[in-house]
Amino acid sequence: MDRNKEIYRVTMVGGAVNVVLLLFKFVAGIVGHSAAMVADAVHSLSDFVTDIIVLLFVHISGKPKDKSHDYGHGKFETLAMTIIGIALLIVAIGIVYSGLSKIIVWAQGGELKAPGLLALWAALLSIVLKEAVYHYSMREARKLNSQAVEANAWHHRSDALSSVGTAVGIGGAIFLGQRWTVLDPIASVIVGLFITKVAIDLLRNGIGDLMEQSLPDAVEDEILQLAASVPGVTEPHELRTRRLGNHYAIELHVLMDGQMTLCEAHDKASEVEDILRQHYGPDTHIAVHVEPISEQ
Repeated sequence: MDRNKEIYRVTMVGGAVNVVLLLFKFVAGIVGHSAAMVADAVHSLSDFVTDIIVLLFVHISGKPKDKSHDYGHGKFETLAMTIIGIALLIVAIGIVYSGLSKIIVWAQGGELKAPGLLALWAALLSIVLKEAVYHYSMREARKLNSQAVEANAWHHRSDALSSVGTAVGIGGAIFLGQRWTVLDPIASVIVGLFITKVAIDLLRNGIGDLMEQSLPDAVEDEILQLAASVPGVTEPHELRTRRLGNHYAIELHVLMDGQMTLCEAHDKASEVEDILRQHYGPDTHIAVHVEPISEQ
């Protein structure tokens, strides 16, 4: 519960910043005639929506094991990360489409309104605030080992970087004259493409975990080394791993002396479990299957 409270606190801080920015950006984008700023405002709106998603799903993932969920509810946190990725991708597609439409109008001889200084100030404010929230959220995500908070942190970073592109496009459109008003929608397209990459990365990780993707090779090698470090335990093999939200699930076979008593073998298997839980956390799911060393 303490972990969930910390996640709520981090998410609420980001949510408060998002509310302020999305209102300011929408006003600045509409009043300042900036397509890039409106796109940036939509991005901030998606940030706010994902904050709500994180709060909802982290509450569910924090529930203890029950009759229907023998492995707990950790996958709901992974599901939240996946939904955030989907939301980002939808936002990105809309931003790119809108920007390209305005570029086509300009290419066909149409005129685009030059954005106002209010839009530029909104972009600069967004860069400062969202970069600060990114660093804060990422620090807390690593401390709490939370996929959802980390995904949300990247959402904040994508908003900060998109605002950089927005500021460049708006600034160019303002200070270089009417011929360069197309820089504003060009900036919005660049923002959209960047958000697309972030969304695809989140979806790849989220869907991989939901589809029982194994842990990275480096982690699996470390697990085998830790298991083999227990005296009397040899040749850990048949390793199977996956993520359960912010926890690991580890199953493996080990060889032990066939002359051991059942109690001795059980104690050794418990030592393997203890050393793995000490390294990966007390909520790590571990199953150790003991096999006797075959006599030659």
